[in-house]
Amino acid sequence: MSRLQERLRGLSMERLRGMRRGIEKESLRADANGQLAATPHPILLGSALTHPHITTDFSESQLEFITGVHAGVESCIAELTEIHQFSYRAIGDELLWVASMPCGLPTDETIPIGRYGTSNVGRAKSIYRMGLGHRYGRRMQTISGIHYNWSLPEVSSEQYFALIRNFRRHSFLLLYLFGASPAVCSSFVDGRAHPLQPLANHTLYRPHATSLRMGRLGYQSDAQASLSVSYNSLDSYAASLHDAMTRPYPAYEALGVRNPGGEYNQLATSLLQIENEFYGTIRPKRVIDTGERPLHALRDRGVEYVEVRCMDLDPFEPVGIGAPTARFLDIFLLHCLLSDSPPDSPDEIAALGRNQHRTAESGRQPGITLERNGHDVSLAEWGRQLLDECVPIAAALDAAGGGSAHRDALAVAMERLDAPDSTPSARVLAAMRDAHGGSHTGFTVARSRATREQILALPYSPALDERFQRLAAESIDTQKQHEAADTLPFEEFRQQYLSPEQLGVAVAA
Repeated sequence: MSRLQERLRGLSMERLRGMRRGIEKESLRADANGQLAATPHPILLGSALTHPHITTDFSESQLEFITGVHAGVESCIAELTEIHQFSYRAIGDELLWVASMPCGLPTDETIPIGRYGTSNVGRAKSIYRMGLGHRYGRRMQTISGIHYNWSLPEVSSEQYFALIRNFRRHSFLLLYLFGASPAVCSSFVDGRAHPLQPLANHTLYRPHATSLRMGRLGYQSDAQASLSVSYNSLDSYAASLHDAMTRPYPAYEALGVRNPGGEYNQLATSLLQIENEFYGTIRPKRVIDTGERPLHALRDRGVEYVEVRCMDLDPFEPVGIGAPTARFLDIFLLHCLLSDSPPDSPDEIAALGRNQHRTAESGRQPGITLERNGHDVSLAEWGRQLLDECVPIAAALDAAGGGSAHRDALAVAMERLDAPDSTPSARVLAAMRDAHGGSHTGFTVARSRATREQILALPYSPALDERFQRLAAESIDTQKQHEAADTLPFEEFRQQYLSPEQLGVAVAA
């Protein structure tokens, strides 16, 4: 019996049933022609600053839906569906863009950043986004995805970091199995060098790509490439982020916190303005208190859950993710937790970055290899090994919950590994070619319209509508209360919030 199986046997049914998950889902609002909507955040959706379930991400035109914490996958997907039902009714004729790579975009400087009102917190959120636009360009920030938040009872910070190290080693498999962004609208790369090929007018792609969102065209930063973040412990991780948020970065110093007219360019001139600016496929997380910095919360109370950040929107699923995918993530994360997890090293971290890019850009290429322990290994061979090791985990989760849903989800993953044409990325390209003349926009507009009709056709009770209307009204009232209660000048608020003392006790690297 392997050590993984021994550890699995040591998990009680009660602990397995204590697994929790939540979903955050981003989607651009687009007009009927597949262009970015220029309208403000709809007032019917409430306040983007204070609504518990409906906010915006980078752009004023980029909705973000947030579920609560759920004991079951079905209830989590059901809540996400309800948020969609209300939101579609509030946005009128606009579409929710069902692809991760954006719709037709205007010039970079005219992409609207999120607006959150006049409170200090609301202003800080907008200025942070202004900084992201200056640092990385606004187009990159319009990429959308699924974040999957996951926890298991009685897991220590040390064990969560072991999970994170294994996740980073094995997340290539998620890009292969669930990546759904093999093509982009040409407006996304206007003026940029890129390795893409033309598929049709205004559409570029890579023939064997799985997730361009997670490749070199996606969430990438030359500045952040200088960061060497270790996941070997909470202390080492916290020290890396602390340094990045307190160390001035010359290019950002040159930009300045404010422009000559006194308007804010960014929150800070450090390598990272705040914690959320650090890009990664997975993050350690903890619920924070009002006004508390996330890093302080982690240092003070440890890791509470992990946030998986590498999942594309699935344009074939009404809410961007289906229950079988969520169940596979539960299996996969449990595998990452239970498997041996040696410390990472700078050489391994570099190799993992290369594996991510290779899988994102060419993951369905026949015979493709990845780097493992200094040697080349077939992606299919490595993936099969991981999926085989997941068999007893799926069986244990089904024993805890009843039925065969986890084993069924694992079986689908095994089929996709053997049949690259059955992956979402291959299906997206096939649908683009077969029915839409190779057009990314044509395909996504059609899927977005069909999804809108599908969601609007679902039963929608007056009680559900009333609940969301009440949440929207309450969120607007709460924002007004924040704005009325602020007495501190914004510059003082900014300096206090960003002071190194707010990050908790610094630990020597």
